[in-house]
Amino acid sequence: MANNVTNKNDAGSRNSRVFIGNLNTLVVQKSDVEANFSQYGSVHKGFAFVQCVNERNARLM
Repeated sequence: MANNVTNKNDAGSRNSRVFIGNLNTLVVQKSDVEANFSQYGSVHKGFAFVQCVNERNARLM
């Protein structure tokens, strides 16, 4: 489970954030990343941050 609610001051929130990065932008387009991750967090060209509900779910991702 994931959501797009983040709180940089909350340790639990930080520990349940997953960085998706080092994507080959010649092969993977921003729209591909958005299709998979935009409902869960912020998406950028070549990387995304996914905010999970808790640290356990982040580790399973």
